[in-house]
Amino acid sequence: MRSFVKEGARVQVVMTANARQFITPLTLQVLSEQPVATDLFDLELESQIGHIQLARAAHLVVVAPATANVLAKAAAGVADDYLTTVLLATAAPVLFCPAMNSKMYEHAVTRRNVEALRRVGYFVLEPDAGFLACREEGAGRLPDPEVILEAACRLLTRPTLKGRRVLVSAGPTWEPLDPVRFITNPSSGKMGFAMARMAARRSADVTLVSGPSALQDPPGIATIRVRTAREMEEAILERAPGMDVVIMTAAVGDYRPADVAPQKIKKGAPELTLQLVKNPDILASLGRSRPPGGSQVLVGFAAETENLIENARDKLIHKNVDLIVANNLTESGAGFGADTNRVRIIDRTGAVEELPILSKDEVACRILDRVESILA
Repeated sequence: MRSFVKEGARVQVVMTANARQFITPLTLQVLSEQPVATDLFDLELESQIGHIQLARAAHLVVVAPATANVLAKAAAGVADDYLTTVLLATAAPVLFCPAMNSKMYEHAVTRRNVEALRRVGYFVLEPDAGFLACREEGAGRLPDPEVILEAACRLLTRPTLKGRRVLVSAGPTWEPLDPVRFITNPSSGKMGFAMARMAARRSADVTLVSGPSALQDPPGIATIRVRTAREMEEAILERAPGMDVVIMTAAVGDYRPADVAPQKIKKGAPELTLQLVKNPDILASLGRSRPPGGSQVLVGFAAETENLIENARDKLIHKNVDLIVANNLTESGAGFGADTNRVRIIDRTGAVEELPILSKDEVACRILDRVESILA
C-alpha cells in the first residue's frame, strides 16, 4: 500500500474477516488515510450502498494476498462479504496476487479456479517460488511489492505499443585491463531501465540489454546482461533486425585497452602507459543497417559537457537516427546516477523540444510519446 500511495494513488482498503486476524483495520486506515471497509452491514458506510459506490469509483482492484479461498469464491461468483461483493460489482480491471502453500496452489481445483478467473477477464499474477510460511519451499510466495506495483501500473496504462517490439540498451560497459580492473563510466542504467519499464507498461514486447548495473531486472521484461562494448554490440545487432523500435540509452565505452593482462597487474613501476583502441560504434552500425524508408524507429542518446545542441544534431545526422535525446552532464539534476534528468529531444527536422527537470520515468514517457508519433 505504501508503494501505491508513494506513486500518488488514492487507496481504499477492503478487508475480509480473516485478514483482520493478521493486521488491524486501524493500521491500514492510518497508512491509506481512508476508512477501511470491512462490514457489508455497516450503518454508516452502507447508508449510501457504499460497496457499490466503491466498486464504481475504482480504476483498479488489487487482491493481495489472494488466498485459495478468495480465488474459489471469486471464480464461483460468491458474494458473501465486502470484498467478493465489490469484485462482482466493479467494472475496473481486477488483479489477483495469489499467496498460499505450494501444494494448495498446485491443486487441480485451485488451478481450475485460476483459469476460470482468467477466462472471464480477471488478471492473475503468478506467485514467486521460495521459502514459505509453512517452512516448505515452492511456488506460493506473494510477489514483492515492486512486482505487484508494476503489474498494476501496466493495467492502468493504455496499451498504445501493444504488438510492437522494443529493444532498449542501458548502463555502462566495463573494458578490462586485467582480471580485477576495468575502464568504465558512472552510468547507473536508470534511464534505460525507465525506458524499458515505461514501454512495457504500454504493452510493448520489450527486450533490455544492460551493461553492469546494480538495478534489478525489471519484472516481465526479457533482460540480457553484458559487460563489454563488444558483448553489447553482439547482443544488440543480433536482436535489432526484428524490432519496431530501438532505443540506445547505454553509455558505451568509446575505447578499450589494446591488451588485457591475463593476471593482475602488480604495482611496481612509477608509471604505467595504457594503449587504447576504439570500440565499435553500435548506434552508427544500427543507423547504417536501416533500409531506406524502413519502419524501424531508432533513438540515440547524447551525453555532452559542451556545445550540446550542435553535437547532438551532428550525431543525429551522421548516425542516421530519428531522435536524439541530449543532456548536459554539468547541469544539476541531469548527471549520471540521478533519479531525474533534463533533456532536449531533437528530431530529423532539427527541431528541439526542451524538457524541464523530470523523473526518469516521466522523461521516458515523453520520449515514447514522440516514438509513437513516428510509428503512426
